[in-house]
Amino acid sequence: MKNVMRMFVISALLFGYYITVHAQSIPDLANYTGADRTDRLVAAAKKEGTLTLYTPTPAEYMRLLTEPFEKKYGIKVVTWRALSEQVLQRALQETRAGKNTVDVIQNLAVSMEALHRESILKPVNSPLIKNLMPEAVPAHHEWVPTMHYVYAQAYNTAKVKKEDLPKTYDDLLDPKWKGRLAIEGGDYDWFDEVLKEMGPQKGKALFCALGDNGLSVRSGHSLLTSLVASGEVPMALTLYQYSPAQMKAKGAPIDWFVIEPAIAINDGIGIPKKAPHPNAALLFYDYMLSDEAQTIQAKIGYVPASTKVESPMKGIEIKRLNAAELLDGADKGRALFEEVVINRNACK
Repeated sequence: MKNVMRMFVISALLFGYYITVHAQSIPDLANYTGADRTDRLVAAAKKEGTLTLYTPTPAEYMRLLTEPFEKKYGIKVVTWRALSEQVLQRALQETRAGKNTVDVIQNLAVSMEALHRESILKPVNSPLIKNLMPEAVPAHHEWVPTMHYVYAQAYNTAKVKKEDLPKTYDDLLDPKWKGRLAIEGGDYDWFDEVLKEMGPQKGKALFCALGDNGLSVRSGHSLLTSLVASGEVPMALTLYQYSPAQMKAKGAPIDWFVIEPAIAINDGIGIPKKAPHPNAALLFYDYMLSDEAQTIQAKIGYVPASTKVESPMKGIEIKRLNAAELLDGADKGRALFEEVVINRNACK
């Protein structure tokens, strides 16, 4: 009888140990906020040793973020980079094919919201979320912002004098800007928000008039930035602020300004439910929200999502667009942009 009782006690202890160990599994660590969260994640992540990241962030800037992480934790970050839409499509296609390759996805918020609606991402409640701008964090926590891409206007400093810069959208109708302006061909979200700020009728009339004055439509923010820097395009209406800032730092004759309020879209991070290296993914997720990574992003020129890190656009009024609303209105927004700006059918 004593032996039976002894075995029962041992079994109970082992069962308790089993429960304790498995309480530290990924679903719990994703939502665990105890003081030892990082220690637990580091121990589990080191056993995995690596993670795969999908991102549209340029390689030279992504390395500035991944290399400190690798050095700090000894975990290799394998990065696959492509355009935002390609990152979204690859994540969707692999999930539908049952191919679990990616551990962390960083992408524009509208793409992250699309992944949420496809039930691909898992909710994460990192204690570092409290440092983010509350209005930018979706309630479902399946992705959260890491930075903000802020639309800015940019100009070639050899072609345009700073004192001549427009202060309002109406100023763009001045004859001196005829044939000197360009816009990126996919920035319907910026266009839609400008119309909301000005009023739909006035906004459409403005862009029809700009089209009459030779507004050029170019494909790709990188290309448009280069065209401004070369002087082929004296002024661009839609570039992400960090891009001309980075080129200016390298000595190019380019600078940026904003017609306020500046319009911004979030860049988010999330973890797939079936990430093959879930603990390493969570550790990287927390790292990207940390003061260290947020400060690196600010030094690169990005606008950090953390309220604890000073923004390179401090003092400028910024209107941040809601990802869910952008996704719901994407088809309508694209159609209107094409009708007014690209095909100009609404202007005839």
